[in-house]
Amino acid sequence: MAKEIERKFLVTNDTYKTLAYECRYIKQGYVSTDKYAIVRIRVIDNESFITIKTATIGITRNEWEYSIPLDEACEMLENVSQGCVIEKNRYFVNYCGYIWEIDEFLGVHKGLVVAEIELRAEDESVPLPSFIGEEVTGISTYYNSSLALNP
Repeated sequence: MAKEIERKFLVTNDTYKTLAYECRYIKQGYVSTDKYAIVRIRVIDNESFITIKTATIGITRNEWEYSIPLDEACEMLENVSQGCVIEKNRYFVNYCGYIWEIDEFLGVHKGLVVAEIELRAEDESVPLPSFIGEEVTGISTYYNSSLALNP
């Protein structure tokens, strides 16, 4: 079992695009949005995964992720997703040795841009790039599972 420790921020400008070393298209939906066990189906370009996450305690939660067949993932997104399917471009930026993931939402969430940084410990301090704005860690409105249910 992996532990996910992350902080989340709103993005104030698009300079992350010129700093990014990679961009991937993501389509994801939720089979379960229960706060104790979130189950997500995700397609990243031509790869697909099922992910189970537990409730967040502090900024940490348990996470399990497994590859699944692409055709089955697409069927699940179409047939069993709760709410809407989220579409976004994810940009990867290496800033001072930390990998930032910046999600530029598309479709019904167009205009929302959120950056996440995964940490090794909850009290780890990280340098913030210039495109980082307000911290929204722990604000459920910005959880992808909430966005799927409340477009």
